[in-house]
Amino acid sequence: MAVILVVDDEIGIRELLSEILSDEGYGVLLAENASAARSAMTQHPDLVLLDIWMPDNDGVSLLKEWNATGQLNVPVIMMSGHATLDTAVEATKFGAVDFLEKPIALSRLISSVKEALAKSPKEPKIGAAARPQYTRAEPAPIRTGVQAPIPAAPAPVQSQDKSGSAPVSKLLDQVDFCAPLREARDQFERIYFLNLLKRENNSITRVASFAGLERTHLYRKLKQLGIEVGKIGKAKE
Repeated sequence: MAVILVVDDEIGIRELLSEILSDEGYGVLLAENASAARSAMTQHPDLVLLDIWMPDNDGVSLLKEWNATGQLNVPVIMMSGHATLDTAVEATKFGAVDFLEKPIALSRLISSVKEALAKSPKEPKIGAAARPQYTRAEPAPIRTGVQAPIPAAPAPVQSQDKSGSAPVSKLLDQVDFCAPLREARDQFERIYFLNLLKRENNSITRVASFAGLERTHLYRKLKQLGIEVGKIGKAKE
């Protein structure tokens, strides 16, 4: 199982890339800045997706640092939504194997990752015993450790959203808060997308736009959650 380190200061992009890559069968490490990326490199990933613009240290400078210290023994794919052609060319001079422009197309991401890993001289470790599939280099208090018990609260107000969907408290009753985080998150996401599809009259285009996902990734997400788009019907788009 190849392990990929994703370095990006935007949590939404990190989470999205993590979901896509894990769906493709890769292990994922996440880092929110250059400092966390340096720490994550000690876990010996097989490939790095590196954002160029970050608050503490830009990706090209970090790439130069790894190259100068002999740590650049894995392929690196640069990412940016604002980089110029000169920046991309400079990155390739210091060891980057490819450049992805944001927003990143799903097919482009997957093909670039596969090509980079295929050309890498490093042999990916096989099996989950070598490294856990989901390891986070970033602090994530809501995803790690034991959460403190939730204190009893007054009865919730039976509020409805603007689309006239079911009361929020009724929807939350469908989430098992005693389940592992990933399972509970899947339950919540299923409720979220079912209600969003209802509100947008089953328009995949509008749902994808509102959720900030590409249509391809939205279809994959709905399939993963057991929501069959064909059966609920799509509005004319």
